[in-house]
Amino acid sequence: MRELSKLLEANRKWAKHMVQEDPEFFRRLLHVQRPDYLWIGCSDSRVPPDQITQTKPGEIFIHRNIANLVIHTDMNLLCVLQYAVEFLEVKHVIVCGHYGCGGIKAAMTRHDYGLINKWLRHIKDIYRLHEAELEGITDDEQRVNRLVEINVIEQLHHVADTSIIQRAWKKRQGPHLHGWVYDLNDGLIRSLIDIPPGTHLDHPIYEFDDLKI
Repeated sequence: MRELSKLLEANRKWAKHMVQEDPEFFRRLLHVQRPDYLWIGCSDSRVPPDQITQTKPGEIFIHRNIANLVIHTDMNLLCVLQYAVEFLEVKHVIVCGHYGCGGIKAAMTRHDYGLINKWLRHIKDIYRLHEAELEGITDDEQRVNRLVEINVIEQLHHVADTSIIQRAWKKRQGPHLHGWVYDLNDGLIRSLIDIPPGTHLDHPIYEFDDLKI
């Protein structure tokens, strides 16, 4: 319980500090939520989105899971995406992975992780599709990090493939999509890919031509 007490005490100090700095801070947040960004990132505790981007409460809408996957049967993810895009009307959707990701590393092994196997299977499928490139990388760490990058790119395309995004592109020419990767070694974010609104998808089969706006 001592660890929890530390968290609660830290919260009280933070709240007091925020009011001292800006007496209207919490009142403003109470009734308005208009973030410009949706962040789809990894659950890794070393990658806190607000801290590494220096965004304040109310500025970034966040969804996190193991290895920042965008799976079309994940109702949690899809509900977050729809709410952010259609109701909050975010301007940017960011998929951010990180080098040295434990989920990526686990998916590259043949170990049995129980229920987690079902989740890691999606990463294994990406490995299989890019096996020739990945097997050509002899350094283990570099191979893992390259799959981290490929995974981010694939997941960003999964975002673009949704009817949620395609409908928003037709309705309001937004949001812009971005694939980033965070480096734990230096704390820096690197941009991998940008997909502007209305861009053709990576395959026509994913495009909906009868969307109701």
